[in-house]
Amino acid sequence: MEASGFKSLFNMTDLSLMGLVEIIPKIPMLFSRINLTVKAIILEQPDVLITIDSPDFCLRVAKKIRKINPNIKIIHYVAPSVWAWRPERASKMSKFVDHVLALLPFEPPYMEAEGMTSDFVGHPVVNSPIINEAAQKEFKLKHNLNNGPIITVLPGSRLGEIKRMSPIFNEVLININRIYPDAQFILPVASAVEVNVINAVKYWGVKPLLLLNDFKTPQEVEYDKFLSYSISSAALATSGTVSLELASQKCPMVVAYKASWITTRMVKKLAKIDTANLINIITNSKIIPEHLFEECTANKITSSLRSLLENDSNQITAMTETMNQLGINKKDKHLLAAKSVLKNI
Repeated sequence: MEASGFKSLFNMTDLSLMGLVEIIPKIPMLFSRINLTVKAIILEQPDVLITIDSPDFCLRVAKKIRKINPNIKIIHYVAPSVWAWRPERASKMSKFVDHVLALLPFEPPYMEAEGMTSDFVGHPVVNSPIINEAAQKEFKLKHNLNNGPIITVLPGSRLGEIKRMSPIFNEVLININRIYPDAQFILPVASAVEVNVINAVKYWGVKPLLLLNDFKTPQEVEYDKFLSYSISSAALATSGTVSLELASQKCPMVVAYKASWITTRMVKKLAKIDTANLINIITNSKIIPEHLFEECTANKITSSLRSLLENDSNQITAMTETMNQLGINKKDKHLLAAKSVLKNI
């Protein structure tokens, strides 16, 4: 949105929080941001409010707006994953949300069952850039990359993730470098946590190539990130929607995630599914190796990554199926969300 010219009321990293322990100290700040946003919306007097993702923040804003002005049409973009955990959210949000734009094809029925209208509008990842061979060669030449294995490293886009995953990824890179001395590592750095990543990597035993963001437009930052995926033999990623970005470039992956003890217990108690990876969920498989919570150890991740470098285990087939289900071949895929909004106001 910023790349399209929108100006944010505050830095989006304020909302980049996950886990119970991590959020508790930030509660006063979060309530302040909610109230600031509500005031700004009321001043604008819109006919339609479109809230995007971040349900724990956006839906609180929407609830307040509905109380203040019942006539504003409220549309939420990105259906909460009620099929995975906290299914009661669909019922709660139906009291103040009119229409939901769903990114996954199986989500609209969950929303419609609670009285909201909902459309599957395709996942934004299907609009990822198409990287050609000339661009790949130029990128490799620019960054002195040779013919050895290239591994993209993605420790996360939130400060908490980086702090938890950085020491583990450091060990994995040391292990892989010992096994594959000609391996090369690339780390595309998210703009919001650039300083944090630079500081963390200073202490790594094997230094990846950092794709920094100085003097780049947001579009260039995004393109370089996808370029690194497209030339990589494999990726080591903190679990999240980045797995779909990797899938769009047919980059085999191993995913990992570590949380605080309390958050781990909470997720295990409330989760309705036994996988966190959307490729596994969409294809009803366990094709993407996941190392979550107690399984998130350097030795276990190294073993999976080593196996992946030797054999992609049909990941490419699963990625192709996932992209098809997410709407990559849909007509007017760039316009589906906009058309759904216009149809429902």
